[in-house]
Amino acid sequence: MADEDAPGAGENAAAEEEPGYGIGAVSRRLGVPASTLRTWNLRYGIGPSRRSPGGHRRYDDADLRRLEEMNRLIRAGMPPADAARQALRPRSAPGERAAPPAGPGAAAPPESRAGSSAPSESHESPEPRVAPAPAVRQAPEPGLLSAVMLARAVTALDAPTVSVGLDTALTTHGVVWTWERLVLPVFAAVSRRQQDTCAGIDVEHLFSERLQVALARFAARAPAPVHPRPVLLAAAEEEQHALPVHALAAALGTLGVETRVLGARTPYRALADAMRRLGPAAVFVWSQMRETGDPAPLADLPRLRPACRVVAGGPGWGDHLPAEVVRVTTFRDAISAVMTTLR
Repeated sequence: MADEDAPGAGENAAAEEEPGYGIGAVSRRLGVPASTLRTWNLRYGIGPSRRSPGGHRRYDDADLRRLEEMNRLIRAGMPPADAARQALRPRSAPGERAAPPAGPGAAAPPESRAGSSAPSESHESPEPRVAPAPAVRQAPEPGLLSAVMLARAVTALDAPTVSVGLDTALTTHGVVWTWERLVLPVFAAVSRRQQDTCAGIDVEHLFSERLQVALARFAARAPAPVHPRPVLLAAAEEEQHALPVHALAAALGTLGVETRVLGARTPYRALADAMRRLGPAAVFVWSQMRETGDPAPLADLPRLRPACRVVAGGPGWGDHLPAEVVRVTTFRDAISAVMTTLR
């Protein structure tokens, strides 16, 4: 039976005047479901200090401070067990230096290059092999996560935290920074987890979906285009990986470039038809897999007047691209190749 914020009408006056907070009030204040608060109490011993005469859970101010600290640490990427231990530790007296936090997730060194460190030893849940989360002070913007924090949220299938982290990164630092500092390291960690455990497709799909939604939200806020001709972006025929296409479109949008995204598995005939109708300044075609990177169809794309530059991106392309096709291997190179065409 669910706990209430305050005793019901049948409770006596003493119960109604009981100091503290009900679990519902604490849940709303922290943004944490009441069921999660009960789990924290049962599993980690961090919960209400008292009950009302009617048997309702009551949290005092000290309880609330501990829960706020635990919630803050978890959102920063610390495993719940370690966050609870740190939140339950006695607070240092004024002027006293606090002891280092307990637990492998808290005491570990700051992250280096994604994937270069050992996995966390926490037994809460399997995690990508990226370095443990740095202290919160390294991510001063509310909601801004490191690659480690984001990888942990993705592994936990914590879609709200992933969305907030991506939205904040895009708003604060833009598409290129987010792609290089967060997206690529997290995908690398997810790939290693799949290789090591033969699991993680659910994690990859959730991250891909949240990233595409975040990119769409960010692109919707782009300024009005300043270039008269659009840029056409598509994944190669039978290529199912299209996230780089959406990321490039969002980055170009911030530079005042109008884009049209055709998405995954775009038949070359459809791409050619779109080129004739739109007359784009540039066409970007992405290939992730060798099986989709046949360069021959690129030579058959229509020659437009005024000229249209064809840019091939991704590791899937073979070595014999047509001479007129520009090949790029990095996100920044793709942006540069398109923007050079528009000048």
